[in-house]
Amino acid sequence: MSGAALLEVSGLTLGYGRSDVIKGVDLRIASGAAVTLIGANGAGKTTIMRGLSGLLKPRAGSIVFDGHRIDGLPGHRVARLGVIQSPEGRQVFSNLTIAENLALGAWLLNDAREEARRREGVLARFPRLAERLDQSAGSLSGGEQQMLAIGRALMSNPRLLLLDEPSLGLAPLFIEEIFRIIEDLKREGRTILIVEQNASAALDVADYAYVLQSGVIEIEGPAAQVAADPRVVAAYLGG
Repeated sequence: MSGAALLEVSGLTLGYGRSDVIKGVDLRIASGAAVTLIGANGAGKTTIMRGLSGLLKPRAGSIVFDGHRIDGLPGHRVARLGVIQSPEGRQVFSNLTIAENLALGAWLLNDAREEARRREGVLARFPRLAERLDQSAGSLSGGEQQMLAIGRALMSNPRLLLLDEPSLGLAPLFIEEIFRIIEDLKREGRTILIVEQNASAALDVADYAYVLQSGVIEIEGPAAQVAADPRVVAAYLGG
């Protein structure tokens, strides 16, 4: 993958209890690139996301972000550096309003004017949210909650946006809309890592792809090349 690396992961090993789930994984994400990590359910994709965001301490290997090692840092310090995750299952604060959820995404800010500017940008991107700012997040549809989760992450103005299963459980029309938004973010120069079971949609939007199987990277390369690999076609694209 060409371009200066914003994130470099070498020999990453992660696990729970006595079991290693991720076994010596190497990843590289160039600044401004959209990269996808695909794999079957249980392959370890979300575990990698937890490691990158500081929620799970690596057992071995290194995570270097913008030239500085971040493996072992707690999640709040990783977030302060600009690595922001939109989690699997959306995990919005259901009892809070849309406006309150977005405000929580700006917890690093101490600038009301900048927070308002970012919120205006998020609401322009997600007009469905703008129409119901005082509505509780728990009353939204699954697709609307996913928009809110991404919008909340964008309130932090991430340098690396981690999207964990953004299409999970959504209706087809919402899946199309979510990936259109990801395409827009990519065009704006955002650096994005997308973990997805919807391999076709993820490969369409990504510049580069990794295929994870049983905690090990089995295939990697430019997304178009990975999408044409017979093993990927057979296992993930319905070939």
